[in-house]
Amino acid sequence: MNDTSLPARAEPLQDQPVRVVERDGVRYTLLGTAHVSRASVEAVRAAVASGAYDAVAVELDPGRLQSLSDPDTLAQLDIVRVLREGKTHLFAANLALSAYQRRLAEQLDVEPGAELKAAVEGARARGLPVHLVDREVGLTFRRAMQKLGWWGRARTGAGILLAMFADEQVGDEEIEKLKQGDMLEASFGEFASHSPALYEAVIAERDRYMAARLRQCAGDARNVLAVVGAGHLPGLARHLAEDRDDPAQVQRELETVREKSRFPWMEVVIGAFLLGGFAWGFWQGGIDVGSDLLLQWVLATGLLGALGCAIAGGHPLSILAAFVASPLTPLHPALASGTVSALVEATLRKPTYADFMALRDDVQGLAGWWRNRVARVLLNFFLTSLGTAIGVWTGGLRMLGRLVG
Repeated sequence: MNDTSLPARAEPLQDQPVRVVERDGVRYTLLGTAHVSRASVEAVRAAVASGAYDAVAVELDPGRLQSLSDPDTLAQLDIVRVLREGKTHLFAANLALSAYQRRLAEQLDVEPGAELKAAVEGARARGLPVHLVDREVGLTFRRAMQKLGWWGRARTGAGILLAMFADEQVGDEEIEKLKQGDMLEASFGEFASHSPALYEAVIAERDRYMAARLRQCAGDARNVLAVVGAGHLPGLARHLAEDRDDPAQVQRELETVREKSRFPWMEVVIGAFLLGGFAWGFWQGGIDVGSDLLLQWVLATGLLGALGCAIAGGHPLSILAAFVASPLTPLHPALASGTVSALVEATLRKPTYADFMALRDDVQGLAGWWRNRVARVLLNFFLTSLGTAIGVWTGGLRMLGRLVG
């Protein structure tokens, strides 16, 4: 096996970043592209049409290919199911990515990922096998969050929210990064470059994953063209040439999200503090003190949770649901106030097809978040959760003051 710089019959790729790896009787031509370059689109089309390859692989997963191929993909989403399955944060991350891509398309007048779409369409038109070798975005996001500490997750979450609200032009530095690297890395902005853990999940793991997928799906092909972001070329070529692990095993390993088996000490401490405080109030001060502590807790958490829901433009019943669920959230995390109120909101004001179709445009402006029902459900979730969190600390400090006073 070897790693060279140019393939046979390389005319279409003469001025493009290319690595060639020969392994197990298969010649892999790795074509590095810029996700915002018309030149990359033309190079891909020419390479596929050259007749030099009998299979084409692309840096996509089925979900991303569906989004590139079908603009109506969002309209098929069941927002209630997203909430029930606890995938709200993942949906928000995908929405932020879509908003970022839309800003790029408008600013540069080229569709981000157009070269990947061109590779798929060109291969299918010529009857060539198409292999999607990238890891699903949701798995990458979950593994990235798993590797970060609490502060890292908070910073990344804040960056996602800012990305959804932002409507300014993408900076020159980010555009240069896209020309040299990877859409997901650029979408995460500064976080990938400043966090080794995030870089590992977003870039390095995917290099190894795509190398394993290429080995696994080559089949009877002898000349495979792999179209990937230029930033993946060095790592992908190295793994493809050197890795000895079974590719199926590597794929299973990098698709696994292992939830940390930790004792929920924070939840237990808060729950014990609250129940102990209520018990102490009733025991030491009688029904008047105990009832007053309980009332203060309900009002602090319930009112602030309901206020967050109201600011999000929630339905009156959604606001009521936030008020009822917020005091219980610290005692039973499964009753998360943001999820409860958002579920009620999505049920009472079910998003329409038009809401989904207008979503990417509406989230570009502040008013659109309240006008669009899908966006308003997300606002409901985040602002209710924020209000409840503030209420928990406010109510807890008030109770502590009564107990030690």
